[in-house]
Amino acid sequence: MAPVYNDGRVKKGNRNRNQIRTKLRVFFIIILAAFVGLGIRLYMISRNNGEEYARQVLSQQEYDSVVIPYRRGDIYDRNGMILASSNKVYNVILDCSVLLGKEEYLDPTLHALHSVFGLDESEIRSFIVANPSSKYKILAKRVGYEEMMAFLDLKKDEETGSLIKGVWFEDEYVRQYPNSTLGCDIIGFTSNDNIGNFGLEQYYDSTLRGTNGREYGYLNEDSDLERTVIPAVDGYNIYSTIDINIQSTVEKYLAEFNEEYKNNVNIANGAENVACIIMEVDTGNVLAMAQYPVYDLNDPRNTDRLIGARQVDVEGKKTTGKPIEITANLVMNDMVDPDAISTEENGETTEEGAGENTETAEDAAATGGEPLLMTESLYVTEESLRLMDDDTVYQNLNSLWKNYCINTTYEPGSVAKPFTVAAALDSGSITGNEYYNCEGFLKVGDHEIKCHNVYGDGYLSVAEAVERSCNVALMHISFACGKETFLKYQHAFGFGLKTNIDLAGESRTASLVYTPSSMRQTDLATNSFGQGFNCTMIQMITGFCSLINGGNYYEPHMVSKIVTSDGSTIENIEPRVLKQTISPSVSAKIIEYCNLVVAGEYGTGKTARPAGYRIGGKTGTAETLPRGNGEYVVSFMGYAPADDPEIAIYVVVDRPNVGTWGAQADAKYATRIVRNILTDVLPYLHIYMTEPLSDKEKAELEEKNLMDTHGFSGEGAELETVSEPSGEETGAEQPADTEAEGGNVEEVHEEAEQPWKDFDIDPNTGYAVDPNTGAYVDPVTGATIGLNENLPGGEAPVTADQDASAIGDAPDIIY
Repeated sequence: MAPVYNDGRVKKGNRNRNQIRTKLRVFFIIILAAFVGLGIRLYMISRNNGEEYARQVLSQQEYDSVVIPYRRGDIYDRNGMILASSNKVYNVILDCSVLLGKEEYLDPTLHALHSVFGLDESEIRSFIVANPSSKYKILAKRVGYEEMMAFLDLKKDEETGSLIKGVWFEDEYVRQYPNSTLGCDIIGFTSNDNIGNFGLEQYYDSTLRGTNGREYGYLNEDSDLERTVIPAVDGYNIYSTIDINIQSTVEKYLAEFNEEYKNNVNIANGAENVACIIMEVDTGNVLAMAQYPVYDLNDPRNTDRLIGARQVDVEGKKTTGKPIEITANLVMNDMVDPDAISTEENGETTEEGAGENTETAEDAAATGGEPLLMTESLYVTEESLRLMDDDTVYQNLNSLWKNYCINTTYEPGSVAKPFTVAAALDSGSITGNEYYNCEGFLKVGDHEIKCHNVYGDGYLSVAEAVERSCNVALMHISFACGKETFLKYQHAFGFGLKTNIDLAGESRTASLVYTPSSMRQTDLATNSFGQGFNCTMIQMITGFCSLINGGNYYEPHMVSKIVTSDGSTIENIEPRVLKQTISPSVSAKIIEYCNLVVAGEYGTGKTARPAGYRIGGKTGTAETLPRGNGEYVVSFMGYAPADDPEIAIYVVVDRPNVGTWGAQADAKYATRIVRNILTDVLPYLHIYMTEPLSDKEKAELEEKNLMDTHGFSGEGAELETVSEPSGEETGAEQPADTEAEGGNVEEVHEEAEQPWKDFDIDPNTGYAVDPNTGAYVDPVTGATIGLNENLPGGEAPVTADQDASAIGDAPDIIY
């Protein structure tokens, strides 16, 4: 038998296997011990801190998250009337994952969505098939509360309500402006992401905006849905200084002006722009600020509002054409005296034949001329609008949205003359006793600079120079100042500086005024009567208020206080005097001079005076660039009452649609607007008549009261053309007949009884007289003024505004 050699190898292999098994047993025991230890540790953690850790885990287990939108703050007028508010609406949200939980949910849910919201069932079905796991799909945006409740009522239906699944509502707020176009340039509007654009909406955006909240959902230890809510913080509300009744009155008369002159010579609006500011003289509060054209705050991108406006190109610059061609043809046909291109201050021309042309292009053609109409591309038409690309449309809308009163600069013209006189008086450059000889022009260097009366005004005192608006006299006064003093005061009055009014978009004008190193003698001469430098309307009226309030320059502002959503006041914004521009004695002199502009025999602002009142002011006409184009900006700066001003009003008409040359250079286009506005606004502000009424004025006021009974909104009204009064007329102009929605400044309600409308009018005061009590009654508002001593009722009480004897005895005007 052969020998066996592998016994040792077998034994050795067995030993190795036994060692491996031993090592595995030890490793297993170690692992087991580790798990036992871990288990003991987890047990101890669970016993001691298990509840705390469970809460932490569950809080991180997000089930859903919903944004809770904040409510943007409201904007009110000074009386608490809503100008802008945010109303809650709802977005319809679809959760496909829930809807597909059971097959029987689909059809009832789709049917309910279609029946309430009019949604297409097939489109929703297609989306669900393509996106079965989607948890958030907006099916409809900004539905109303009634629609939401109608859908929720379907879910309560006993038969099918339980099968409507996967639809929920997300809150949202939409900005709404209840007065549509009213105050559009002041208020501004918001974008889709709730950010303010223009006006108060932009300037106070951070104040009006709040902070979104959030709602989180998670499953608790019992698998129940729990929610954590971080509430939204609403924005603050702001109260503006605007009075909605005064604002609506201003917009009414600006719209009337547009209706009267629209398509008059050019197929365009009544003027490139017509604007107005009313400000409290002793506070800087802006009571009204408006312009025409306007736009709908609820639909600001509606391009219909562009029709008739001056067209701008893709860079935002005004398009150019040949507006002079009409006038050149009229001059060629002897229809306009070319010498009449100098600035005419009112309808009563001081040179024979100047400004008498009222013929249109069609009239010129009838006389044998062939007038060339302005290029149609100057103004937006339906056809040109269709041809615009999107960028050009946006630029034209942007031009419409801008606030002319604070954004557009222009040469102010003769409204600047009181500033020149005030600077000379306050600096001691003149005493006010000087006389100047006007021969119709003044030679300055190599230039002959004309007066608006090219035939000359003769010898004039300082007061008469302001009354007649004499350019020559004002040039002499500016020369007495010298350019350093003149520019020092120009800076003090705020020209070249931002007023820092609390509105978005105020223009910078530092580069639009002269410095001592850049001003020449001819520049000083033209600056003296408001040509050669640019300003904004807000600069002009703010500075002018300091001329007539004793010299206090108030910072203009639009907001009086900021409050929380629950009514707690955060900040009261008080009037703030920034500087003293002139002395009180000089201010009194300026008032005296400007009163003559309206009341003086040769005053250029007679047509601004409302019947029964004494007011002061200054007319202005400024020739636009390029010189010789026959286009003008005409204006009137006024204040009332004449001897103790409470409010200032500034109206600017930028290139009225009446042709060119002498036709535009007439301040009456502005003075008549001022007269109409003040006729309504002064009684509303409890500033009552002090002057006797002529028979014609009484008749006009009675007719106006009848026409104003239904109010006027300024939009969509059909207006009758107002016949133009002769130059001698200084009473109230008969307003156009209006029928439209909205309230007039007196807030007369159509259905309310108005017995005072039947009262007799006192011929000496213009007030109605209550036959039962003898009390004087405002014929427009019905407010009691005082007692008529000639009727039963006892002694006439003295009121805060006036005593009864002063009503019938108007003070004499000092010339």
